Amino acid sequence: MNTGLTAKQILVTRPVDQAENLCDLIAKAGGQPWRFPTLAITPNPPDATGLANALNSNWLIFTSSNAVDFAIRAFGGKMPQFGHTQVAAVGSATAKSLHDFKWPVHCVPATEFSSEGLLAEPAMQSVADLDCVIVRGVGGRDKLAQGLTARGAKVSYLEVYRRQRPEADNLSLIDAIMRQQLDAISITSTEALDNLLAMLDTDSIERIKNINLVVASPRIAERAREIGFKHIAASNKPCDEQIVETLKTLYNGEYSGRSN
Repeated sequence: MNTGLTAKQILVTRPVDQAENLCDLIAKAGGQPWRFPTLAITPNPPDATGLANALNSNWLIFTSSNAVDFAIRAFGGKMPQFGHTQVAAVGSATAKSLHDFKWPVHCVPATEFSSEGLLAEPAMQSVADLDCVIVRGVGGRDKLAQGLTARGAKVSYLEVYRRQRPEADNLSLIDAIMRQQLDAISITSTEALDNLLAMLDTDSIERIKNINLVVASPRIAERAREIGFKHIAASNKPCDEQIVETLKTLYNGEYSGRSN
């Protein structure tokens, strides 16, 4: 039975601790996952003052599942006692991570899972003079903070993890690219994409731009177009299941989204 990705070799660039589910789904669809993490996620433990400010805020806003996971660690592995604090998530995957730990979620975008989508939600319109703490990694996007600040909110960050480019042996990957052995690449962040290119040599960078690229959002697709990738498919949602569905439709000739 054709499960959609039969014998297709798919490069998976997720961090080591987060790649297994996507690799399993690719394998179940008949594909062959090729693990090459282009991001390493490490803790950035906040101080007691930062944690106290978060618990006393009006809005505690989580920007990713990583933000949830490392915040849970910072709070001792369990949900703290909230007073008047409400919790928001930028997308469904982040909200699911919060629900898995029994955290309440009072606001999540209905469709567009991004900073822009969250800013469009009714609950984020009247935030003047409210304390909003954004839980994220060190050096994340400022779009959300800028939007809330423009509406009069008092915004601060709780940065609970760091993203780094991992050390890796790239020779086998470069060889696979030059031999045209890879059928597709999955990318779930612009930083992962930039790191991938930084981990290759000049010749393989030019070759890799001709490989099918499946990305987790339109924003990543735009970055890929700027770099010069020629065949880009954007997933409707940033979850592993939807990434695999996008890969399937790509190879079944059913993908109808924008691509180059």
